This record gives sequence, structure tokens and C-alpha cells, in this order.
Amino acid sequence: MFGAIEEDDTKPIVKGMMAMTLPRQIPAGARVVVRITEGVDPADGRMKFRDFVGHVTSWDGYTLELVRDPAANGSRPAQNVTIHQEQIATLKPVPERPKTQPRP
Repeated sequence: MFGAIEEDDTKPIVKGMMAMTLPRQIPAGARVVVRITEGVDPADGRMKFRDFVGHVTSWDGYTLELVRDPAANGSRPAQNVTIHQEQIATLKPVPERPKTQPRP
């Protein structure tokens, strides 16, 4: 996932029916998408998730620090985000955004 990861270099996170194996190391500067669980919506009984896309500042195996990318349309600035391993449903590397000019 993030370079060469050995079999013993990951640890499983199990929550109910979901299992996600998280890497022990993620290089600082790696761009990732992290989906976190927000719990069950009382209105419809379905699990709700939130996605964060940004660059990793640090990962100690338990807490992920990342700088969330600003919204592409400019509606949200970049944000520093702290995510704990218990919240993580999925974690994937993603490519950098293409360099395009903003719309007027």
C-alpha cells in the first residue's frame, strides 16, 4: 500500500463485521483518503461515514495526523485533522490532484 509493507508490518482493526489492516508506517507527505465511521444514523438505522483526503504529517500506529486538502471549489480551507485508529474504516493512497487553474 505505502511502499513495501511486510506481512508482520500491519495490524488488523476489527469493528463488528468490518476489518481493516492498517500499516505500521506511513511516510510523512503521503496523500491518502481515510474513511472514518460516524456511527449509526437514528433516522434510517444505517452506518454513516466521513471521508478525509490529505497529506500525512505523522502516523504512530494509533493516531493519524494529516493536513486535509482544501475543497476544490474553495469552500473549505486546508485543515489539520487528528484521526484515531478506532475511527478508521478504510485507508488508501491516492494520487496528487492535477494542477489546474481555479475557475473565475
